[in-house]
Amino acid sequence: MEKEYRILITNGGSTSTKIAVRENHEVLLSVSVKHTTKELEQYQTIWDQYDYRKQAVLKVLEEADIKLDSLDALVTRGGNMRAVEGGIYEIGEQMLEDMKSGLYGSHPCSVCNQIAYDMGKELGIPALVVDPPMTDELCSEARFSGSAAIQRISSFHALNQKATARKICGKMGKAYEDTDMIVVHLGGGISVGAHKKGRVIDVNNALDGDGPFSPERSGDLPVGALIRLCYSGQYTCQEMLRQINGRGGLVSYLGTADCLEVEQRIKEGDELAEAVYRAMAYQVAKAIGGAAAVLCGHVEAIAFTGSLAFSECFIGLIKERIGFIAPVYLYPGENEMEALGDGCLRYLTGQEAKKVYPYTDREADDDKTDQRD
Repeated sequence: MEKEYRILITNGGSTSTKIAVRENHEVLLSVSVKHTTKELEQYQTIWDQYDYRKQAVLKVLEEADIKLDSLDALVTRGGNMRAVEGGIYEIGEQMLEDMKSGLYGSHPCSVCNQIAYDMGKELGIPALVVDPPMTDELCSEARFSGSAAIQRISSFHALNQKATARKICGKMGKAYEDTDMIVVHLGGGISVGAHKKGRVIDVNNALDGDGPFSPERSGDLPVGALIRLCYSGQYTCQEMLRQINGRGGLVSYLGTADCLEVEQRIKEGDELAEAVYRAMAYQVAKAIGGAAAVLCGHVEAIAFTGSLAFSECFIGLIKERIGFIAPVYLYPGENEMEALGDGCLRYLTGQEAKKVYPYTDREADDDKTDQRD
């Protein structure tokens, strides 16, 4: 009989904390605690939210009558830390120091890492992250930008992309580590990853403005025009950054990031909405073609995930251009909580070993047998 592991999963967002408890694959509890602007504005930094967010987690568990001593592990979305290979990492002091340094950005999910670490220590159980946002497995060619002053970096929807790849590989009857495929996350940001034998060897920086434009992000922009706009005196640095992340893409052209609204406008005869929507699908298809070239044409599957993957209209616009490359699979939704739980379970059952943070290629030979105690 399969041993049952009880896992606490947390995911800290800007205005919410998602909390779930699983027993192996069975979901016992799933709650999203909303945090109002008024509640959050009393805290000067994200780290000041520590007690507030921890109490939110403990209250949900208490109300569901889930005892802390019944837990076997904790897992949370990775925070802002240095770039690492994809995989499972136990939260430790060095990782938390990097998050608190601010050198790698700032996000409330980092606070949930501290909460998980402290609870894990108190309970004597592992506290983990899985495929953190700073996952970096780029091949050497992918790091060149074209300017020696700028290096391309990896910043994308690693958790959902890799979880989706594993799901599709399961349907295909193949191991992720033996498969070449393209995974496309379609959400507020869009990332197109070339997955080669379990590593994402090329992917656009979906956070900071390259790749296809998306509901909220500008994607690639003509460089000369962008530089002239920066020096036009019309915008501050922060305003320009918002132009590419938050006010770009559909928001820039149509004033909304809601794709359901855009599709309704198209049905009502809005020609601009249709042209912009088609252009976004065109750019995604073009990026998929580029990822196929990265994989030298050996593409066994193309998988779509993220909220926009629910749209038959949008997926249809892309498929008509890329259907010839490989079979297409859909796994819509963000699926982050499921991905975190699945990764933690792989660790607990010995299917996947944890890696030591900070993990680099140079450490790989020394880290082949790091099994759980």
